[in-house]
Amino acid sequence: MHIRTGFTIAFDTFGPTPMNLLLNVRPEHQSDLVIPEVITFDPPVSAHQHRDGFGNVCTRIIAPGGRITMATDFIIADSGLPDDQAPQARQIAVQDLPDDVLVYLLGSRYCDTDKLSGIAWSLFGGTPESWARVQTIVDYTHHRLRFDYQQADATRTAFDGYTQQVGVCRDFAHLAITLCRCMNIPARYATGYLGDIGVPKDPAPMDFSAWFEVYLDGPDGPRWYTFDARHNRPRIGRIVMARGRDATDCALTTSFGAAHLVQFDVHTDALADARDAFDRAA
Repeated sequence: MHIRTGFTIAFDTFGPTPMNLLLNVRPEHQSDLVIPEVITFDPPVSAHQHRDGFGNVCTRIIAPGGRITMATDFIIADSGLPDDQAPQARQIAVQDLPDDVLVYLLGSRYCDTDKLSGIAWSLFGGTPESWARVQTIVDYTHHRLRFDYQQADATRTAFDGYTQQVGVCRDFAHLAITLCRCMNIPARYATGYLGDIGVPKDPAPMDFSAWFEVYLDGPDGPRWYTFDARHNRPRIGRIVMARGRDATDCALTTSFGAAHLVQFDVHTDALADARDAFDRAA
């Protein structure tokens, strides 16, 4: 299937303001692009790209002051299949994990494992060391938190979410990630586009979405698997933009100075076929 997606985001800044942007799809998905992903800036600015330590595509700009608008609209190919499921996958002993995976067992800015370790073991210590343990954590998180856009809080940690029992998609991800790490299951944060494909359309304005991935030994060997504690069901058409330890590593826009968000529009729609994709792009 083909998916048309993109965004228009605008900020008001007060003088030259350096910004770091994670607004491109991940490098491993760029070969799926049917229509090139080009981010435009109004007014035009010089942009420098590099890969960060997590492999995300970072774009550095200096907003000149006043309003700056950034936008893209592109088409990407997708398998059309829901997230992979591997109920037979098992947890991997810590000593057998690859070196680069160990970091995803540690506490981080929003994943305060030290505060949730005892709670996690009391809740999940008796579950099998397998996919079932992760799914139990996802089920628990899904029911523990109440989704509420009006309760978004950029400083809320996993423990805060656990105690307040409310949050947005990033809070669902942070709590589930933290509980997994407490149980010695590597877990990392992911963010990107997730449209209402194969599910009833959400009447709320679209936003970028957050979910998480865990490292398990599946039928084809050790690999990362996608889980989503907010929706708690396999979904179609995830387009990953950034991965990292938590939302700190995956902030889609970071300004080094005052920058007030004045416009935020995201769209993601499945297209009927390749011809429809090209016609709509034209």
